[in-house]
Amino acid sequence: MSPAARPLLIEQGASYAGILGIGAYRPARVVPNSEIVDAIDSSDEWIQQRSGIKTRHIADDSETVVSMSVAAARDALAAARVDARQVDCVVVATVSHLLQTPSAATAIAHELGTDQAAAFDISAACAGFCHGIALASDLVRGGSARHVVVIGVERLSDITSPTDRGTAFIFADGAGAAVVGPSDTPAIGPVVWGSDGEQYDLIRQREDWRDAIAAEAPEIPHLVMRGNEVFRWAAFSMAKVAQQALDRAGLTVDDLDCFVPHQANNRITDAMARAMKLPSTVRIARDIIDAGNTSAASVPLALERMIRDGDAKSGDVALLIAFGAGLAYAAQVVTIP
Repeated sequence: MSPAARPLLIEQGASYAGILGIGAYRPARVVPNSEIVDAIDSSDEWIQQRSGIKTRHIADDSETVVSMSVAAARDALAAARVDARQVDCVVVATVSHLLQTPSAATAIAHELGTDQAAAFDISAACAGFCHGIALASDLVRGGSARHVVVIGVERLSDITSPTDRGTAFIFADGAGAAVVGPSDTPAIGPVVWGSDGEQYDLIRQREDWRDAIAAEAPEIPHLVMRGNEVFRWAAFSMAKVAQQALDRAGLTVDDLDCFVPHQANNRITDAMARAMKLPSTVRIARDIIDAGNTSAASVPLALERMIRDGDAKSGDVALLIAFGAGLAYAAQVVTIP
């Protein structure tokens, strides 16, 4: 270093970060299996056996990615007792905001009434919310932000074909949000995250926009999924990731109160619980039964329901884990606010 050079000033963040509040928005329209079975030549019994899903929420024209996010974030801010003007950053996880740019987060930050908070979207599919929690924790502890709003939101009905037997009964809409801020004690554990790009094609957009526009009858590209292969990968690979998240937090399954996996499929959740040898005392999120698979929104929606129903209480220890297209995944242990 040159004798004349002056060291940079480094912002000091909080010693620990935690989730301060959770919020959710579920579209008003509830669609039972009976409304979709004819289009995919299926039955209510088959769908429930295959996935556990009985109903799902589907957004109407007024329930946009932005409006659902704002509603969920306002609930989270109220639960956290944090004013929107105290928010320094808004992180939005989504794959269904159909405007390429600007990000949904910038519009959401404005609608919330933040004081020109930093705002950006991340694309990690179903794992996006857990990625956002990891980023928010690092921002708070690193000094770049004091309060961060993390949102998982999807309008998957826009990019799901109603006649695709492999996806039409699975995907749904909604938004969940969390406020992350300083904590007196460690309340967000180290993230275990990664991706398995060798499995890139298992869940994907059917074609890119150029091919879709060039088609004889252009339409929005839809999601496609090789469900059996995703099931095999997630049911067994993710149990190992879950154990790594516990190890990094210095805990065992016996320390857990709640398990909040991505609401992909009840059979995957059951397989993970068996592989992890979860004690019967651990309460498991089953939001998929009534809400379907909402991708990036599924973990916060499931967590909010557990809190609302009394299955997760303040101070409880919960393991969050999610996985999706890419194949991207992330997991961390958190303390319930």
